[in-house]
Amino acid sequence: MDEQVIAAMARWPDVPAVYGWLSLSESGLWRLHPKGDALQRPESSGEEIASPQILAFMNRNYAADALGQWYFQNGPQRVYVRLDAAPFIAHTTTDAHSGRLKLRTHTGQDIREVQALHLDENGRLFAATDRGAALIAGRDLPALLDSLQPAAGGATAPLPADADIHDALARCLETGTPLLLQSSSVQGFPAQAIPLLSGTQNALEDTLHFRRHPQPPQGSANPSQGPDSPVSG
Repeated sequence: MDEQVIAAMARWPDVPAVYGWLSLSESGLWRLHPKGDALQRPESSGEEIASPQILAFMNRNYAADALGQWYFQNGPQRVYVRLDAAPFIAHTTTDAHSGRLKLRTHTGQDIREVQALHLDENGRLFAATDRGAALIAGRDLPALLDSLQPAAGGATAPLPADADIHDALARCLETGTPLLLQSSSVQGFPAQAIPLLSGTQNALEDTLHFRRHPQPPQGSANPSQGPDSPVSG
């Protein structure tokens, strides 16, 4: 978090948080909701924030509270974020030194450790990582899947010996059977196999400890005005 932001928080500790003005799309785009209705209208896509300076500022000052609700710390003010999928959206990239595939969050952070993979009911792939819960972006999914292989064990009914990653995903999605996956070519995957689990989007919020739709504490008023600059200006 930026030093000037930390200083502003200390100087003005009681600035009310705002809800409903920001969302994070499934593709990793920050969206502004000028009417403050992101939570009342989950289908609302909002307006893309395009300024590179503002985006960089938001990416550096993005964090979660104890309840797993994510926010952008806009100076002394918390601007809570509606998550359309997960706190982070992970894209694939190639490491310049090793030439290996790796995952990077929409905020520009490299994922150093993947602990587990999760499929939701729509076939979206989520990862439990050292950065937090991440959705593998749809356009990056094929490259990652090509680098994964089913591993022995981890299933009530083992996969056939010639089964590939797509067979494993289908089995997990259709039956809920936990499986094990491994990769020797993606940075952040451990030497041992990691679990592939299935569950609903709502269940994943509990499993991965995040909340897509943050809510003000009971009894508090959600300010009607939007967030302070730079997001609103």
